[in-house]
Amino acid sequence: MRITGLGHAGMFIETAGGSILCDPVLGPSFFGSWFPFPDNRGLDWERFGAADFLYISHRHRDHFDPALLERYVSKDIRVLLPDYPTDDLENDLRRLGYDNIVYTRSGEVLEYGDLKIMVTPLRAPSDGPIGDSSLSVDDGTASILNQNDSHPLDLETLLSFSKPDAYFTQVSGAIWWPMVYDLPQEAKQNFAQLKRDAQNKRAMYYIEKVDAEHVFPMAGPPMFLREELFRYNGLGLENDSIFTDHRQFLEHMAQMRPEQKGHLFLPGTQVDVHGSAVEVTQTLFSEAEIERVFGDKWAYLAEQRDTRQDEIRAEEASRAEVLPPSEMLAAIKEWWEPLLRRARTVRNGVGGNVRFRIGELDMVVDFPKAKVREYAGEECIYWYTIPADLVSTNIRDHEIDWSNSIFLSMQFEVGRSGKFNEFLTTFLKCLSRDRIEYVENWYAEQSDQTEDIQLDDWVVQRRCPHLRADLSKTGKIEDGVLTCSLHDWKWDLTSGRCLTTQGHPIRSAQADPAAAAPAA
Repeated sequence: MRITGLGHAGMFIETAGGSILCDPVLGPSFFGSWFPFPDNRGLDWERFGAADFLYISHRHRDHFDPALLERYVSKDIRVLLPDYPTDDLENDLRRLGYDNIVYTRSGEVLEYGDLKIMVTPLRAPSDGPIGDSSLSVDDGTASILNQNDSHPLDLETLLSFSKPDAYFTQVSGAIWWPMVYDLPQEAKQNFAQLKRDAQNKRAMYYIEKVDAEHVFPMAGPPMFLREELFRYNGLGLENDSIFTDHRQFLEHMAQMRPEQKGHLFLPGTQVDVHGSAVEVTQTLFSEAEIERVFGDKWAYLAEQRDTRQDEIRAEEASRAEVLPPSEMLAAIKEWWEPLLRRARTVRNGVGGNVRFRIGELDMVVDFPKAKVREYAGEECIYWYTIPADLVSTNIRDHEIDWSNSIFLSMQFEVGRSGKFNEFLTTFLKCLSRDRIEYVENWYAEQSDQTEDIQLDDWVVQRRCPHLRADLSKTGKIEDGVLTCSLHDWKWDLTSGRCLTTQGHPIRSAQADPAAAAPAA
């Protein structure tokens, strides 16, 4: 089996039973903010576009690049569609003319001669744009797991496909916290460090559990080539950003898991796998160029910035004309209020007013009352400042997931009066009736958490209130605080209160020492 890196999370897999093009992206993505790092324009995209299968892991635009697909990938290609609860990704692909859809099912192995494929979807509201997925491939000569951005809870079922010889997984961030937040600089630096530590911890958790001999970090970091975002590349010019690069993570992994082999996976990296025998060749970048990319990163990034502003200008020219404030308010009111009325759990979870300053429009969303109106001095728990052309474009395109456009663009500012509110973020990426109804039903189903387990001296509910991870496997207790290692969420066990975000309490109690004592 041969795997060629295409940049970011993209790869081209050649097997004994056919080839698979995975998450190809040239960008720029998210309103011209994200470019693949390092530059992947020198690849032979005509060759990769002639694959037998296309796999798009999820809708985020750093994985799904409509312009690239239109230019290089035949409409006849077989598309491996993850089994998501809503049809958004399928509709996106069909609008581009891709009708040769293979409907995969979670845990179901598809066979094409010597080639075996399994797509494992995640479906929680917090998983990417309501859905992330991973791809397992085995052709009899080798087995690989392309996990990209997904954070699966049921690793036993996933790994029952076969033990991977090579493992490809996200190690960098894909979030806007804390860079765009209204925080003192020292706090931003502290929170950025905590976020990088949490990302490293999560990646190492999966690397340890998957236990593949060969590990390839991928799916980031991006390049920010817009002038106002340039300072947030990598760890940031002022150490206030979260984007660990490939080499930095490999150094961390070498300290934590020296028994496993980590490899640099870049655009043009060719990985030949035959069982445990792996050969890695760099075909696009020379050793000297790789050293320049990572060893003199800011100079490389500045060169990219100075030579690619035409791509940014082209993206800006494609945006919608800015709507007058009254028209923008009317359009959002008409769009959002019916969704708010259906979103009882989400409204209660937000529990307050949220202010949006959009160009000349100053608007408030009253979640308890399901109303959108002009701001009139109300106390708000969150406040956003967003450029009017971004919102006008989302209205024109009826973009149902603002995390997949505005938020990951980092071209906005936000503040809050308390902790992170997951329900608010969920609403802003569920701006359609299908999505709202799905998340409302999903939250309702999570309330049935009757099984308890004992961890150290505490009895707690078995399922994590965040994403239903099995806390008997992912939970650790220190000084009365429970941490779920998948996303680093924390709870005070004495009160059951979530320390990471509003809501999401946990059921917990001190264990009975007599019950824990061994029988006489």
